[in-house]
Amino acid sequence: MNRRRSGDLCPLCGGDKKPGTTTFTADLGFGVVVVRDVPATVCGQCGEDWIDDSIANQLEAIVNDARKKRLQVEVTSFS
Repeated sequence: MNRRRSGDLCPLCGGDKKPGTTTFTADLGFGVVVVRDVPATVCGQCGEDWIDDSIANQLEAIVNDARKKRLQVEVTSFS
């Protein structure tokens, strides 16, 4: 019998969650930060995504760096 764990299913639509990437955006008020190719768990059915805490901490550092630069737009890749 092949049973899937509930953690493998999307809580929104019931689709399969799989490793993938997403695009993260943050509106800083004076500008926008866009980070592409962020590692995430992505639902293959509805496209909803989840970012692990360790990745979120790295994104926070990227956003804080952009905030210090006071750029209107910063687009970067998560590598």
